[in-house]
Amino acid sequence: MSKTPAPTPQLNRLRAAAALIPIIQSGLANAKLSHERAAQMTQFVEWTTNCTPEDATEQALVEEVAMGLHNLKSTLES
Repeated sequence: MSKTPAPTPQLNRLRAAAALIPIIQSGLANAKLSHERAAQMTQFVEWTTNCTPEDATEQALVEEVAMGLHNLKSTLES
């Protein structure tokens, strides 16, 4: 049985950022989210990646968020 890592502020921020990415993408695709608001939300996502992962779970989340962030930035630039 695998253990769930103990929640830390950093891990919680990374989890929130990972969950926020599809919300931003959906909001932009459906035109329910303004470009400016999406850019602000993307700044939070980017901020979460400026951390030093403390374990493999955090490292995996940082990589997932970084990939999503790349897609968000390219969507916002177009």
